[in-house]
Amino acid sequence: MLRGLPREVAVLSTVAFFVALGFGIVAPAIPLFAKSFGVTVFEASAVISVFAFFRLISATPAGLLVNRFGERRVLATGLGIVAVSSALAGMATDYIHLLVLRGIGGLGSAMFTVSAMALLLRVVEPEQRGRASAAYQGGFLLGGVAGPAVGGLVLGISIRAPFFVYAATLSAATLVTITMLSKTHLRDRVETSAASTTKDSSGLRRALQDRGYLTALAINLGNGFASFGLRSALIPLFVVEALALGRQWTGYGLLVSALIQGLLLLPAGRMADTRGRKPALILGTAATTAGFVVLAFTNSLGLFLVAMAILGAGAAYLASAPAAVVRSEEHTSELQSRLHLVCRLLLEK
Repeated sequence: MLRGLPREVAVLSTVAFFVALGFGIVAPAIPLFAKSFGVTVFEASAVISVFAFFRLISATPAGLLVNRFGERRVLATGLGIVAVSSALAGMATDYIHLLVLRGIGGLGSAMFTVSAMALLLRVVEPEQRGRASAAYQGGFLLGGVAGPAVGGLVLGISIRAPFFVYAATLSAATLVTITMLSKTHLRDRVETSAASTTKDSSGLRRALQDRGYLTALAINLGNGFASFGLRSALIPLFVVEALALGRQWTGYGLLVSALIQGLLLLPAGRMADTRGRKPALILGTAATTAGFVVLAFTNSLGLFLVAMAILGAGAAYLASAPAAVVRSEEHTSELQSRLHLVCRLLLEK
């Protein structure tokens, strides 16, 4: 997959792996840790939401920082902010402390998301962007598979430990960025700031008039709300309080989901290309809905793992089809890039 691509693609894919690995470890712990302060389920879920909310509102400022200071500086700084805020969150002594630190982490996460994608597009030729993006997403997928497995073990040791492990993986990603991307040759930006602003505005207007773009964005938003928002916030509490299982089973359930998603990702992409986007979207949304229905009626460990497997299957189809549904027109690649960035910022990954 990486043959013929600049070495920076492998470096960025490694950074993506460390970020996803750490998040997979800490995700099951966040609502449980918040609940340990005696708050309601809604307040515990808000710790997940505040991170995503600050990612969203920080997107534009992060883009301005990239233009002013460069992709590599913003990338390393963003990773550092999330690492430090995660370590401090692990030492939180009350709910408000945890909530504020997760919000700060969201700021750093937006800086990472925007700068990493901008850097990826500047180190490859236009005809290499498809393979480079696939390799980059592959890093996230591998980390997403490994994270829950490690997270289950770490969470079984201590409810605070995942935050420190997450900080460690982010520190490793920061170190990789600083040492291996410092002398990267970047392709020149094609337009000036003023021209870029005009082009961005017209590009966004075109995107919002594109039916395929709006469909894909709506599907990603709905899927993200359920699969990333509700799932990340409620499943850890559901496993511990409703099923009376050990905290580590949240991580194992997420591992099952990630493994199924990984196995079906390529077949799902082929289906979207050969049989059409619509069947893949219908299958993905149907599987996701079925997974949540099974989860709602779950009263045993076996059924819980089945539900997580179904959710993983749905995620595989919804990972590739929405971006592919954007029509092949003159500005398709631009719309797809915008779709990818907007969806990554809207959702908790």
